[in-house]
Amino acid sequence: MSALPVESQPRRLGEILIARGKLDLANLERALRLQEGEGRREKLGVMLGRLGLVSARDLAEALSELLAIPVAAASEYPELPILEEQVSDRFLRDAKALPLRETDEGVVVAMADPADAFLLRSLAMVCGKPIVPRLAIVPELDAALERLYGAGRSSMGQIVDNIASRDEEQDAGDVEHLKDLASEAPVVRLVNLLITHALESRASDIHIEPFENRLIVRYRIDGVLHEVESPPRRLSAAVISRVKIMANLDIAERRLPQDGRIKLRIQGKEIDLRVSTVPTMHGESVVMRILDKGGVPLDFASLGFDGPVLELFLEALGQPHGVLLVTGPTGSGKTTTLYTALDRLNQPDVKILTVEDPVEYQMPGINQIQVKPQINLTFANALRSIVRQDPDVIMIGEIRDLETAQIAVQSALTGHMVLSTVHTNDAPSTVNRLLDMGVEDYLLTSTVVGILAQRLVRNLCPHCRQPYKALPEVIEQMGLRRYVPEGEVTLWHPGGCDQCSGTGYRGRMGIMEMLPMNDAIRSLVMRHANSAELRAAAVESGMESMFENGLRKAVVGTTTIEEVLRVTRED
Repeated sequence: MSALPVESQPRRLGEILIARGKLDLANLERALRLQEGEGRREKLGVMLGRLGLVSARDLAEALSELLAIPVAAASEYPELPILEEQVSDRFLRDAKALPLRETDEGVVVAMADPADAFLLRSLAMVCGKPIVPRLAIVPELDAALERLYGAGRSSMGQIVDNIASRDEEQDAGDVEHLKDLASEAPVVRLVNLLITHALESRASDIHIEPFENRLIVRYRIDGVLHEVESPPRRLSAAVISRVKIMANLDIAERRLPQDGRIKLRIQGKEIDLRVSTVPTMHGESVVMRILDKGGVPLDFASLGFDGPVLELFLEALGQPHGVLLVTGPTGSGKTTTLYTALDRLNQPDVKILTVEDPVEYQMPGINQIQVKPQINLTFANALRSIVRQDPDVIMIGEIRDLETAQIAVQSALTGHMVLSTVHTNDAPSTVNRLLDMGVEDYLLTSTVVGILAQRLVRNLCPHCRQPYKALPEVIEQMGLRRYVPEGEVTLWHPGGCDQCSGTGYRGRMGIMEMLPMNDAIRSLVMRHANSAELRAAAVESGMESMFENGLRKAVVGTTTIEEVLRVTRED
């Protein structure tokens, strides 16, 4: 840390403080005598602070000069704990240290004593990375430790007890008062607690909903909403204002919907929270979509692709030009499938441009455009411009209207590979949707290379799933003999353990159907056949329906029959 001998550092620290006008020689000598009399049990800086001779900030700045280590700014302290699983809060409190962030160089740690070689070695060993020390101003460090690891952190009730009872209507009407309340440590801890618990629960969304007599907080875990412990109704304005401040939204505007984003780094992972607020009868409803950049598996097998579906999809993706569509309702994993496809196509000799609303994950090597309707940057307007950028692959977040569909088709005709999504229930009905929009039938047959429809089902927890023998009537009704020609048919149902928080499920995967555009389908499209005729022809050509794809996954024990029935309906 410093080339100075250890014994010369105290006097050198005193000289720096004297030179800065923060200490006089008499008080320095007094502190050194006391330090000597106590057998040097305390360092000089600690002694000066204990005697009240130097402020914590002045001491930190002098030590920064002595050790050539920057002082940690108050804004650098994290909103949520960093490396919580590796380093215990008790160790950090005893060591007077706090991880600030992870970088390519290592873990940046604020420390009251960055010259402590033993502490540096211990932290490096625990974190598995080099430690980049920062000098902490002790009161700021203590406040951050209390905010992140204080007694109130683990108990919502204790946090709420620390917030004085206030008049909700007065809070809602006084913007400055509301801003002050939302910035108070207990409210900050309360919102941090909600976010931390959501991440620990593997939630994809946090819903904060004010009603007449209560505030409800719900987490969406594996696609299903679960109500959790919520703050009292009187704190709804403060909690919602805190979220809006974090997302850089206007807390004074409560009559119009707003959208924002919160960026956090937690346990070494980049976490984005996409925030949406809408006015309701009893206040603003807030939904935070958790986008875990490091937790998205851009791998077809992890997403549930297998067998013929994967082969047909990759064959369509490998075409030099055309339109490849992914369809399904909101929240069915369409965007993740498209990102996985882009990740496969992303090579140095391929130029990829996307138009999205919003850009959910930033991908290196891909030019991503955020739609902004307020300045007339729509899907259609953006597409007209990016075609002139000479891309090889174009990804359109969603085909919503005829204009966008026509530009997508024209782009495919001029030699581009176009990936996009459409909101339909299954693959065959996508053709009818595009025809209803006004896309010409001959253009569809010339450009569309494949349509993938998908839904998400919950994965059975591998630690507690329980097998059972399928009843004969279930085997007959579901046609399970297609997958198990002989012997007993074993199905599975959820158990419940610590690994899955007692739900019996952990994570989700897709069940899919892939409609290839072959000659039989093309002839039906030219006749404007309905979706039932298209489906019959596709099945005859070998297409496996979503229902059948789900049944095959239920038979091997990755999901349950009930989950498949929940998200599909066999015609």
